[in-house]
Amino acid sequence: MIFKRIFDIVFSVIGLLFMGWVILLTIVIASFDTKSNGLFTQDRVGQYGRLFKIFKIKSINDTTQQISSFGRFLRQSKLDELPQLLNILIGQMSFVGPRPDVPGYYDKLQGEERKILALKPGLTSEASIKYANEEELLKQHDNPLAFNDSVIFPDKVKMNLEYYFKRSILLDLQIILRTVFRY
Repeated sequence: MIFKRIFDIVFSVIGLLFMGWVILLTIVIASFDTKSNGLFTQDRVGQYGRLFKIFKIKSINDTTQQISSFGRFLRQSKLDELPQLLNILIGQMSFVGPRPDVPGYYDKLQGEERKILALKPGLTSEASIKYANEEELLKQHDNPLAFNDSVIFPDKVKMNLEYYFKRSILLDLQIILRTVFRY
């Protein structure tokens, strides 16, 4: 899918050129707000199960270990995800694909579900659109981890496996448009 990689490079460069100032400004504000470096990195499972460092704008205050008010705004607006344009540019991610998860989930898939690992993780996906309010959904349950592991994650796997079999440039464009007009 050379066209997909070209698309990713061109539009991540355009995104960084137009949104670079927003990224830098939010990192500076987040640095003051969280009383630390405003850029957050974390190991995530990438294509073929390889770990990579994902870039996000920090939303948790280092002192209180709570989501700050600015951090809440960043998460709700999804602005905290903008630094992932760098992950896309360097080829660790794509605009569309399964959202990259922490180790212990996608890297543990078995059987046909492991096909998902052949895909580059994405900035958006059908599953990320469906679960755009995942944080709030998890808060509604006494045991959020159990709910994630038994309901949300298996549904995401099912949706991402469907994407694996149906993926195309046209489908990617539809997912991108649905993401943009959702927010």
